[in-house]
Amino acid sequence: MPVLKRGGTILLDGYVGVLWESLCADLDEALAARGLEPVWLDVRGAMRAEAELDAMLEPYLPNDPLFGMRYPGELRDFFDAERLAALAECVGTPTIVFGSGAALLCGASAEMDVLLAYADVPKNEIQYRSRAGVIINLGKAEPEDPKAMYRRFYFVDWIVANRHKETLLGDLDLVIDAQRPHEPSCTSGDALRAGLAALACRPFRVRPWFEPGAWGGQWLKKKIPELPQDVPNYAWSFELIAPENGIVFEADGNLLEVSFDLLMFQEGKRVLGNHAARFGTEFPIRFDFLDTVEGSKLSLQCHPSPDYIRDRFGEPFTQDETYYLLNAEPCGEVYLGFQEGIDPEAFRSDVERSMREGTEVDVRHYVQTHPANRHDLFLIPHGTIHCSGKGNLVLEISATPYIFTFKIYDWLRLDLDGHPRQLNIERAFENLDFSRQGDIVPDTLISRPVEIAAGDGWKVIHLPTHDEHFYDVHRLEFDDMIEVETGGSCHVLSLVEGEHVTVEAGGEMQRYHYAETIVVPEAVGRYRLRSDDGSPLKVVKAFVK
Repeated sequence: MPVLKRGGTILLDGYVGVLWESLCADLDEALAARGLEPVWLDVRGAMRAEAELDAMLEPYLPNDPLFGMRYPGELRDFFDAERLAALAECVGTPTIVFGSGAALLCGASAEMDVLLAYADVPKNEIQYRSRAGVIINLGKAEPEDPKAMYRRFYFVDWIVANRHKETLLGDLDLVIDAQRPHEPSCTSGDALRAGLAALACRPFRVRPWFEPGAWGGQWLKKKIPELPQDVPNYAWSFELIAPENGIVFEADGNLLEVSFDLLMFQEGKRVLGNHAARFGTEFPIRFDFLDTVEGSKLSLQCHPSPDYIRDRFGEPFTQDETYYLLNAEPCGEVYLGFQEGIDPEAFRSDVERSMREGTEVDVRHYVQTHPANRHDLFLIPHGTIHCSGKGNLVLEISATPYIFTFKIYDWLRLDLDGHPRQLNIERAFENLDFSRQGDIVPDTLISRPVEIAAGDGWKVIHLPTHDEHFYDVHRLEFDDMIEVETGGSCHVLSLVEGEHVTVEAGGEMQRYHYAETIVVPEAVGRYRLRSDDGSPLKVVKAFVK
């Protein structure tokens, strides 16, 4: 590398979850083959003591197995300023400083001939590595229980790592995809920034990932045979969860993945259009699949109010959801809303007794069930009791927050590790809206489709969402083609009927298949959906109101 030949320094920064020892060993071997023998310095040596960090983070990671509060600080908070300065003085010629936070040495030493590199890792890979016990949280000496590590990742590590990565994006010289040990791929910072700029003006699909669960079904497993088949089921397909999905670039047969966050950091205004001021770098809409076909019911649950999620967890907006039924087996149903005249105290007494004594709860005595049919849309604003019954493939269209599910009753089942699933009865009852009962439920929480536009071979069906939802839903039905305007908002699409659809925008065409999710940045402006063979198609479109 030219900077090392000049006697300069590489600052090899990166995300939490990088296998630093493996990456650096491979790089050292490659450099030695070129006659380069740099000095290696681990920036983790400049971190504050673990006990000191634990005390700093204690207010944000209370005694709770699942939840915490978003940490408001920065990655720099994890480092001792004097140790950073001392480490900078150790920089010789040539030198590679590595680890999460390595770029902080730019501030510790003003005169450096520096190449700034960054190693990124997808968040699903981070979770796999934490389950395998091969990575640690920032500032920790040893791995912990994977669930505890995930809580720390979500509320602290990913927060500070994202803020740090955002500050570096414009200055990066080299970007490394470090998810495959011994096979990293890389590109220049200029190439990445150009790729992000191009992506902000065209439709695209993020890389989904899939997870089994206690209630999971077989639809995803059977319909996508390329998925690993050595799992009992697939409960989720994380189609578009912006904080965790990645974007894959391809060039000359080589693949490089970076986090979706990078697109938002650089191009948030072009992605979100008129709503950029409201959401900043937070992508607002989430799409995922819940598979209970040949599976079981979800837990009975609700989600927090906007004030509650902000005050207790630091989230800017809450987890308002909808269920779009992509597939429903005969007798499929959705649990939604309370029965008329419910006694909240009796309901709470029953679910608490169940948790203590393992007794069954007569859920239907308290909660309504509704027939589930293909293309139905059920509305689940915060505070609404709900769950999908078995036999459904649900396209969950939601606001982006995704872990704030307060489980009330889980049918006495165990998780995939054989342990009772964690319930959140107290938090649920702090948020349940008991006014959503009786006739109010079918009148206000089941969307009534209305045709709002039509032409030769196409029509637009409005599936109105609840007043509490900041997003709305249309279904585009056509047998040839339909033209669409972004109209100030990003769009998120899913083909919900038909084998494949071609999306045309800016002179480019891309084919997407059934149940695939497509992001259309607001900057695209006008785009066209086409049925290649004239078969009738249905595409769901979600957008910010």
